[in-house]
Amino acid sequence: MSFRRDVISKLIFSWARRVLPSMSDTEREALEAGDVWWDADLFTGNPDWAKLLATAPATLTAEEEAFLNGPVDELCAMLDDWKINWTWRDLPPEVWTFIKQKKFFGMIIPTEYGGLGFSPYAHSEVVRKISSRSLTAAVTVMVPNSLGPGELLMRFGTRDQQQKWLPRLADGHEIPCFGLTSPEAGSDAASMVDTGIICKGTFEGREVTGLRLNWHKRYITLGPVATLLGLAFKAYDPDHLVGSQEDLGITVALIPTDLPGVSIGRRHLPAMQVFQNGPNWGKDVFIPLDYVIGGKERLGQGWKMLMTALAAGRGISLPSLSAAGAAFAARTTGAYARVREQFGIPIGKFEGIEEPLARIASTAYLIDAARRLTCAALNEGHHPAVISGIMKLHATERLRIVIDDAMDIHGGKAVIDGPQNYLGNLYRGVPVSITVEGANILTRNLIIFGQGAVRAHPYLLREMNALGDTDKARGLDTFDKAFWAHVVHSITNLFRAWGRSWSWGAFAPAPEDAGPVTDFYRQLSRYASAFALCADMALLTLGGKLKRKEMLSARFGDILSELYLLSAVLKRWHDEGRQEIDLPAVQWCMATGFRTIEQRFADILANLPNRVVAIMLKIMIQPMGARGRGPSDKVVHACAQLVLEPSVARDRLTPDLSQVDDDNSVARLEKAFLLVTAAEDVFRRMRAAHLHDTDAAIKQGVITPVEAEQYKAAHEAVLRVIEVDDFAPEALSPLKKAIGMQIVQERSESRAAG
Repeated sequence: MSFRRDVISKLIFSWARRVLPSMSDTEREALEAGDVWWDADLFTGNPDWAKLLATAPATLTAEEEAFLNGPVDELCAMLDDWKINWTWRDLPPEVWTFIKQKKFFGMIIPTEYGGLGFSPYAHSEVVRKISSRSLTAAVTVMVPNSLGPGELLMRFGTRDQQQKWLPRLADGHEIPCFGLTSPEAGSDAASMVDTGIICKGTFEGREVTGLRLNWHKRYITLGPVATLLGLAFKAYDPDHLVGSQEDLGITVALIPTDLPGVSIGRRHLPAMQVFQNGPNWGKDVFIPLDYVIGGKERLGQGWKMLMTALAAGRGISLPSLSAAGAAFAARTTGAYARVREQFGIPIGKFEGIEEPLARIASTAYLIDAARRLTCAALNEGHHPAVISGIMKLHATERLRIVIDDAMDIHGGKAVIDGPQNYLGNLYRGVPVSITVEGANILTRNLIIFGQGAVRAHPYLLREMNALGDTDKARGLDTFDKAFWAHVVHSITNLFRAWGRSWSWGAFAPAPEDAGPVTDFYRQLSRYASAFALCADMALLTLGGKLKRKEMLSARFGDILSELYLLSAVLKRWHDEGRQEIDLPAVQWCMATGFRTIEQRFADILANLPNRVVAIMLKIMIQPMGARGRGPSDKVVHACAQLVLEPSVARDRLTPDLSQVDDDNSVARLEKAFLLVTAAEDVFRRMRAAHLHDTDAAIKQGVITPVEAEQYKAAHEAVLRVIEVDDFAPEALSPLKKAIGMQIVQERSESRAAG
């Protein structure tokens, strides 16, 4: 007899089984979807930096590079964002044809099925480059390669399903979409009322066992043009045709949209973005069981399948779009702040402009660092569900901040709409990315820490599974081992966090040759141990109640997110050769992140219900209170300079954006930027002499005739950049009419649905 197991552990085991709330099937399936990676290291409280730095950076194959420099550049040259959004209200037919022919819809589909077989990083790079040219085109390409029939078929489809559908998806014969969201079920997808009843029916002239489906879905991207609908619904077997269970659970199936009973609705207009999006319905649509993805054996497994697929796709699509948007804003806003003058100097020289400009540049550095690190994990075969949630939430939220700053710096240039406004459509599109693939509010409050605390914790999931084991003896054995290992871990981490906090991280681990970022590693090690300790204490004192303490959960999630994002910043700096000129961006990110972490710890300790534990934790990890001060003015100035002058640092910060020399607004800006910076000394001498007339300047010997031409070319280029569009009344009337008709249509549709 083991006294520990049979007495102490048994008492704790019995008590915990009584007090802990039961876990629903959907909760369990969501927790078990995907896997863990660097987030698990952070949860240990003692991350292994050598492991992180040894992770191979995401790279492209020769074929992937050729695709980016070939078909992707060709596609970008075909795109006119203003006409797409305000004249055509869609991609033009030749673009749709090109996308299909070049297999943009089949980037993730293996070559054996006719796809391109690209890596997650290549998928990300393609989306990123197209996003810098047209959001509509990027979303159109992105959706079939993210959560959709293709991903689900590759992971869960039967061999027959893969052979039938994947080649047709790869070459564009089928346009896919996926129907998950419905009027009754948004973020709470498990509450959907769409049903599939197992019954006998006639399909293609023969009687088979199948499903009679009824559904109403909305907000479905590519829905209005889709030929193949992936559908999520709840399956029921009232006549027990496939087994003894009646309520089978969420199931996913393939629905050709030309089947009888399928209705495709008219288009939605999401925040004035014109990518194809709309509702659809099904009334008594009959399909055979082999249309269920994975066949009969996958009935009721749809939620786990969806969560597993989302664990990868959510880490690629919107983070790639956000990285492109942030880099695009950094490049254009830095250029505009350099060529636009007020009071005789470039506006980028004003400290009031430097502050948001530094925020734009450094945030672009951070988002792309995190995107690359996440793609590196995906390239290695990981599907880190928690990290994907962090990426979706923080990439889109930080894009919102970046675009707001960019709009402020541009002023009227970004407010007046027209072909010369390169920011307006991006600004309008940000709320879409905030909302889709899991609303950011709920992702922050419920998902990141709620899922991470269980999944990434070294012992908690094992303990919970043991408590739920129907074989009590086996459950007790597993619990005994996991629980006492957890106790040792917690005690070790308590002293680790205490020592690192009181020494301000002086002895915390860091790579031996980290150079000027050594202290950043040490501080992250300090914060990781404090996070792990506080998380354990919150779980111990609150138990199952913690998931209802959404504000506490959100703060823990913020700390975990910052730890991951800042790890990515250090990894990027390391992988890019530790460029000294990029160091200000690293310093800005770290100082800003540390300030957030310190404040979130302070907020957690101020609101933790068990005040004795809160005070003890405060003494241990914040004896001097929250001390994060943010970046210094010197760092802010240096960060702003990264995008105010042509340099390899600017190019490294904003790589691989679409560069189409078509004399559009962005091409004009880039040309003016290069001309103005090249003529900087000429402008300086003209200002010093209080001259604007080049002939007078030549006569006085201030400039040479060659420099006069240089000055004129730069001045004329700037005038073209600061121009804004205007329209005749008759030119706006079709646009106003189209918008008005769309609003009426949407209201009518809403009333019909109600």
